[in-house]
Amino acid sequence: MDSAVSGRFDELVRAVDGASQRPLPPLERWNPPDCGEIDIVIDREGVWHHEGRPILRPALVRLFASVLRAEGTRHVLVTPVEKLGITVEDAPFLAVEMAVEPGEGEPRLVFRTNLDDLVICDRDHRLRVEIRADGEPRPYLYVRRGLWARLTRAVFLELAERAEERVVEGRPVFGVASGGAFFALAPAGTLKEEG
Repeated sequence: MDSAVSGRFDELVRAVDGASQRPLPPLERWNPPDCGEIDIVIDREGVWHHEGRPILRPALVRLFASVLRAEGTRHVLVTPVEKLGITVEDAPFLAVEMAVEPGEGEPRLVFRTNLDDLVICDRDHRLRVEIRADGEPRPYLYVRRGLWARLTRAVFLELAERAEERVVEGRPVFGVASGGAFFALAPAGTLKEEG
């Protein structure tokens, strides 16, 4: 195994371990009344705002994110006593870093979100790519509870470097393998070779 790959993965894990990870609250057991909307917005860059001002305390943002879930297209903060809708302009998280988990066999891609969640890309935490109206791809990674992280441009470019061509459902596609699954990124022929 490439020691640079192993070292990068180890650095990623150490960075997240230092961010005081706590178990997530059991939202699936809570069924509080819906109390409407609250003026909290997560903008396209993953910044949380309250009443138009950025929330500057990272610990508070992590606390809110720990009680966030999606209900269809609506995003809600859930406590044992109330449920409040918030606005999410794109995705509630950003995938800001990627590493390859060392090990035997097929690699596992590990992503770090802007809130220091580590997500291993696999069948339960899949990648999907939406094509915008202007033809630009917009990649996302499933995190939890109906919530997605949009890959930053730098992370998507790094991911695209790992792309390989395979035939999926009778069509040639470019994609990546991780955690025992293959994720299509684009139809074959749409990614141009640089060099």
